[in-house]
Amino acid sequence: MARKKIALIGAGNIGGQLAYLIASRELGDVVLLDIPAKEGVAKGKALDIMQNGGVDDFDCKIVGTGDWKDAEGADLLIITAGIPRKPGQDREDLIGVNLPIIRNVAENAKKHTPNAMAIVVANPLDAMVYEFKKVTGWPRNRVMGMAGILDTSRFSFFLAEAAEVSVKDVRTTVLGGHGDQMVPLISYSTINGIPITEFLPKETIDSIVARTRKGGGEIVKLMGTSAWFAPAAAAIQMATAIFNDSKRVLPCAAFLEGEYGYEGIFMGVPVVLGKDGVEKVVEIPLSPEEKEALAKSAAAVKSVVEICDRT
Repeated sequence: MARKKIALIGAGNIGGQLAYLIASRELGDVVLLDIPAKEGVAKGKALDIMQNGGVDDFDCKIVGTGDWKDAEGADLLIITAGIPRKPGQDREDLIGVNLPIIRNVAENAKKHTPNAMAIVVANPLDAMVYEFKKVTGWPRNRVMGMAGILDTSRFSFFLAEAAEVSVKDVRTTVLGGHGDQMVPLISYSTINGIPITEFLPKETIDSIVARTRKGGGEIVKLMGTSAWFAPAAAAIQMATAIFNDSKRVLPCAAFLEGEYGYEGIFMGVPVVLGKDGVEKVVEIPLSPEEKEALAKSAAAVKSVVEICDRT
């Protein structure tokens, strides 16, 4: 049986980490693609990772390139191309510079990989995945954004740290846009099935919710650039669920067609991920407070989508 082929669009920090994770887990062969001016970086990272195969016991093929023709036949695209955030910037500040980039990626994907699925990681996530779907015209099951898994993982870590328990036992859900208006759901947050409210007081939980919403910015402030280890791992979890037809229920940015009362935008919601991509959007009951918070998040998403539509 032929290996899966995964094209990583963008050979920056996340792209390089993605290539390593795919190889070390032997998910498939990799095309690490960047613009011609950065082809050397893509080739160098590919060679560096391949030279690690004898240590980590993998023999997947990794090719660095600046030519989209090398991506032809890809089963999956993971798109990280774009300029990362700098200290003081919001994700929305990147729309102007990253919108032309995602449009170029989408046009090339439509031409060279018309049957692939796509996981968009580039920021501002909600705008970039929306624009990619609009340009390609691909069905909603084949286009998704990586955000909810990352946000949920951050929320879970902060809760585990505060409660002094293993993060392995924490289960959380985060809805909405990938920004400061995201909605960590306290009512769906548990530690081994026990409500998080049994472990932590309200004021502590509220502070963790606020920290989660600013989680990406916290890292940007510390490092001077965006995170890459956790975002890459989150995208790999999605890819693994698709390739293994796992039917995992995971929070992802999905194109809504009436679910939760919204239509025509991508927002983070629980979905079933399998061989056909987003196979189902899972709707869960929300409290009045949670619905209000989700409405604010949806309004923020719509505002960036409107920028895309008029730019």
